[in-house]
Amino acid sequence: MSVHVGIDDIAIYFPRLCFDMHAFAELRGVDYQKLHRGLGLSAMSIPDAHEDTATMGANAVSRLIDRNGIDPRDIGRLYLGTESALDGAKPTATYIIEMLTQRYQDQYGKDCFKRCDVVDLTFACIGAVDALHNTLDWVSRGGESENRMGIVVFADNAKYDLGSSGEYTQGAGGGALLVKHSPRLLAIPDMWGVSTTPVHDFYKPRRVIKRETLLEQFVSLAAEANVHLSTDDIDRMMKQVQGGEARGVLFEEASLSIHKDTPVFDGPFSNQCYTQRVKEAFIHFREQAIFSGRYSPSEDPTLTEQWGRIVLHLPYAYQGKRMFPDVFRYDRRGTYEWDQLIAELGPEPVAVDFDDQSSFQQAKDEFRKRLAKTELFKRFVSVRIERGQRASSLIGNQYTGSLFLALMSTLEADLLEGNEIEGFRIGFCGYGSGAKAKVFEGIVQPKWKEVASQFGLFKRLSSRRGLNAREYEGLHRGTQTESISPPQDEFMLIEVSAQGEQLGTRRYQWVS
Repeated sequence: MSVHVGIDDIAIYFPRLCFDMHAFAELRGVDYQKLHRGLGLSAMSIPDAHEDTATMGANAVSRLIDRNGIDPRDIGRLYLGTESALDGAKPTATYIIEMLTQRYQDQYGKDCFKRCDVVDLTFACIGAVDALHNTLDWVSRGGESENRMGIVVFADNAKYDLGSSGEYTQGAGGGALLVKHSPRLLAIPDMWGVSTTPVHDFYKPRRVIKRETLLEQFVSLAAEANVHLSTDDIDRMMKQVQGGEARGVLFEEASLSIHKDTPVFDGPFSNQCYTQRVKEAFIHFREQAIFSGRYSPSEDPTLTEQWGRIVLHLPYAYQGKRMFPDVFRYDRRGTYEWDQLIAELGPEPVAVDFDDQSSFQQAKDEFRKRLAKTELFKRFVSVRIERGQRASSLIGNQYTGSLFLALMSTLEADLLEGNEIEGFRIGFCGYGSGAKAKVFEGIVQPKWKEVASQFGLFKRLSSRRGLNAREYEGLHRGTQTESISPPQDEFMLIEVSAQGEQLGTRRYQWVS
């Protein structure tokens, strides 16, 4: 792949509603300082009643098209990374194309997206990185004369069960990357570190419910509502269900498979998977960098020092800096700098010194925490990682988009601070539960300021409307069906068909 292929522009969309972490802490009776100072959380973006994965993605793409004056007929592919798909078969990307066609057909014709290849890619939070990887390859294969142009979209609603241990890490939003030759923002070399290991740290299973269980829950709800059902009534209904005589879509099969937006997850285990996969992907990347001649340990023993900025997947704002010490220490082992750190911290834990894996893991976690508190590591974070945390703190988790939100946050912060970062290498560490990590680089291009000056990220974040607890829980449960912030200059969901042959069909429109 030519190094002259990369990201030309980025657009990020997030809902105009947010739930402040002060209000959340009061609602759940938790310590605000633990959430804010401990995890870096200030607010979480919450989708309005008219928003879903497709509208957030389409709004981001529309922003990208308008800002760059793109003719939709020149877009060869639109690949969506999401773990919040709206259908088990029909790609959510097709809904996005449908909305975009509706908006641009008067200017470019009703077939303006007909030649655009679309698909969804799903691998938890790393799906958009996979979409980028794939689209970079496709653009590069076309050669500069063919001038291929692709758009990578990411859109998710990071939603957790009310009252769960993951609720405070919620967030939502969409985004789009314009991928082409001679990019103004970032050139991305064809060098990727990968680590994949199948695990169950976070997933969204198809939950199976038996017909009898549905009936039992109905009977229980009837009793709570003071609706009297006799024992004979209940027995007769149960026999119908068990005998396959009951009618209706819920009773056609012996069990019903349902999908929930909220995940099954193990937070501590997921942290371990994140740390291990990213470190292994970094090792893979480092090996390729040495083999290609891009990096020489004899000339500069620490590869991460060559990264002027580091962008990480952020389920919450401080996740990256909490997990990165493993890469930090791997990259410095055998150096004078590391010897100095060991003198300060004491020896690293070694597996043979422990009776079981659990004790060894606990010792490693404690060592990581001590390393994270050293002045050397804190300076490293301040220079290379901190700017990417700022937007995450205000939005929350964007799942597939969190890595690229951190990129936009970093670039706009550097622009506002007047930093000259042309030619900087940015290290990217993406992660998706299940689990996979990818490590790659981007090289900041001469026109980066021209692009970043159009972001307006932090200005837009400052103008959101805060939710109260009743509104927040109403939107979460779906009982709040009217928009709290009326849509304007955006796409909106206007209907989901509830019956007939078109059951579940979603209809959208652009609202000026």
